[in-house]
Amino acid sequence: MIRSELIQKIADENPHLYQRDVEKIVNTIFDEIIETLSSGNRVELRGFGAFSVKQRDARTGRNPRTGEAVEVEEKHVPFFKAGKLLRDRLNGKA
Repeated sequence: MIRSELIQKIADENPHLYQRDVEKIVNTIFDEIIETLSSGNRVELRGFGAFSVKQRDARTGRNPRTGEAVEVEEKHVPFFKAGKLLRDRLNGKA
């Protein structure tokens, strides 16, 4: 599902809301998640999961085309851990 599909689904299920308002709400939620993660904090949505930031250390990698060694810098990457309710639903337990 992409962002526009999510907005459309929420708008369809809530006919009392204008689509532009639903779009603003969804964008605000995503912006807040991004802002919180970029400041190094964690976002937890109970029953769904938790977003956090993991640090990957600098390492020596390989260029797949030439095979030569390449230095890869340290970086921070987003990480998602599914909540128990989500895991159970995916595995047909709920």
